[in-house]
Amino acid sequence: MGRDFILEIGTEEIPARFMPGALQQFKEKALELLKSNRVAFGEVETFGTPRRLVLFITDLADVQEDREERKKGPSKDAAFDAEGKPTRAALGFAEKQGVAIEQLELERSGKKEYLVAVQKIPGKKTPELLSELLPSLIKSIVFPKNMIWEQSRARFARPIRWLLCLFGEELVAFSYAGVSSGRETRGHRFINPGPFAVNSPAHYFTCLEEAGVVLDHKKRELMIREKVERAAHSLGGVARLDTGLLQEVTFLVENPEAILCSYPESYLDLPGEVLVTTMQSHQRYFPVEDGKGEIRPFFVAVSNNSSAPAENIRRGNEKVLKARLADARFFYDEDVKVPLEGKVHELKNILFQENLGTLYEKTERLQALTRYLTENIFKLNDEESSASLRAAFLAKADLTTHMVGEFPELQGIMGREYALKSGEKEITATAIFEHYLPRFAGDALPSTTPGVVVALADKADHLAGCFAVGIRPSGSQDPYALRRYVLGILQIILYHRLSFSFSDLIRRSLLLLQKKLPHLNREEIEKLTDEIRRFAWQRLRYFFQEEGIDYDIIEAVLSITLDNVTALAGRIRFLQENRGSEELKDAASAYTRVANLARKASPGITPQESYLTEEGEKQLYASLLRSREEMCLEDGNLAKVLQTLADLKRPVDAFFDQILVMVEDEKVRSNRLALLKELCDLYRQMADFSKIVFNQ
Repeated sequence: MGRDFILEIGTEEIPARFMPGALQQFKEKALELLKSNRVAFGEVETFGTPRRLVLFITDLADVQEDREERKKGPSKDAAFDAEGKPTRAALGFAEKQGVAIEQLELERSGKKEYLVAVQKIPGKKTPELLSELLPSLIKSIVFPKNMIWEQSRARFARPIRWLLCLFGEELVAFSYAGVSSGRETRGHRFINPGPFAVNSPAHYFTCLEEAGVVLDHKKRELMIREKVERAAHSLGGVARLDTGLLQEVTFLVENPEAILCSYPESYLDLPGEVLVTTMQSHQRYFPVEDGKGEIRPFFVAVSNNSSAPAENIRRGNEKVLKARLADARFFYDEDVKVPLEGKVHELKNILFQENLGTLYEKTERLQALTRYLTENIFKLNDEESSASLRAAFLAKADLTTHMVGEFPELQGIMGREYALKSGEKEITATAIFEHYLPRFAGDALPSTTPGVVVALADKADHLAGCFAVGIRPSGSQDPYALRRYVLGILQIILYHRLSFSFSDLIRRSLLLLQKKLPHLNREEIEKLTDEIRRFAWQRLRYFFQEEGIDYDIIEAVLSITLDNVTALAGRIRFLQENRGSEELKDAASAYTRVANLARKASPGITPQESYLTEEGEKQLYASLLRSREEMCLEDGNLAKVLQTLADLKRPVDAFFDQILVMVEDEKVRSNRLALLKELCDLYRQMADFSKIVFNQ
């Protein structure tokens, strides 16, 4: 049995958005540290509040496990003479390792045996080991942004003010960032600040509870949810509990208290999204709705100071929100004075990107690309075509408004609202909003055809423009959100089962940039198109892996030249479903035999029937022609295609059993290689079957 261990890193208030990732790292790195240093333990948990990160370990062993060290010495041949007596090499190795010659062991490595010295190294006592390891553990926690506040220039999200570290009742002594570990913790800043002396890990939890701190963030989140719901229910309403906001508020407080507040009903004629954004994003309040989802003039604020009079907290929060809504009212009233169409010319004054010009120039490209999509890819009726082009023209106009200037997260939302206020058709207004979708992971996708068209055009222009001027994602850095944009294109295509060439869309986008970027000649456009396609295919790999599809199946399909995303997805899913079938095994077996020689074929040469002299090659040629007629990938019958390719195994095997391909006659050899190359190309219309791995 071991002892419980507690480490508390006490800090100034850490930003709420840093906390979930920090706590996950804290736990993972602690587990890794314990395992790599051979210290047995029970359970590992982490807890967090705005002012502390806590690591709690149960049943931590008193002593590190012993380890065995094996040192390799000379080979048996060099260690013993012909009479079996140890040589000077063996004696010297034993002396160097501090063991008797009789204690050395023989161990085979490769074709020889070698002397091995085995030493038992006793483990350190856990407190001594922890004193060495804990500074590096704290240092290993990575935050999006760090502060430097003292002479050692240690980095952490916020300055570290105290360290508590106990192994049972024993203090584990170490120092980090100018702070030495001790037995003291701090309570709630307002309720019971402390400090408090702690005797043991069990006493630590009791002490914090008495000091007004709800340490377990999962418990705090549940408390907030229940209290907010209860407050809203008290007037017959329903709290809108956004998951992200709930998590953020959890890490803003140590002892939550819900306060029901109100604001003037006159603000309810503002768009609902404006009200919700003001409350949630700017003030961290929970809006209150009625049973039908309509916003009511109430909200719930979560306070961290239950010792203060609730009425004072209520009045303060109501005053702040009222001022915010008054600003929103002013912005809205000013914006609707001018129709949305009248704001488009103001885009000339907003730079999109230094080398790509203004948002007005982007709007012109967006219109041109939308027109290309409506005329060449989508079969739209007149209303949808007109709405798509109109939405492309108005799509960025709301970026000039006061409201979006103050609340950037309302872009598209306000575009839709102002379009309707300006008398635009609902289908156009919806497309203006939808062209930004999806905005984040798990967000909705465009549901209307004009929304889909303009969304694809906007994202393709963004990708093409950034790549054309040398902007690329780097590691975790992606300031232009290129990964999100390309994934958005792929998700839209897959969700709506759109069938077109991804490369054609990118190529057209790059062609439209030639006016702005003269260096984009034909060669450069093709190079960039291929680079963006490969970038997109990397996103596709992750997408299908998350679906649970095997990596080799994904690679087999994405390795071929086809760039119709929907068709690729169909093949990937089909092959995954059939990966254990005999048809797939036969097709892969035949393809692999063919492909090994097909790569030696001369380019541009097609097989000539007049050069086919042997029965085996005549039969294979006839099977090739017949298979071409039978398999039609366009009709979507993938089972039939796979069966056709599997049926080729018999003539392929007969060909290799009967025919020598690499004969001396150059014409015959070249013709046979060309036959194999065409057969290989037939298989590669579906997949590169050689990449599929079958368990033996």
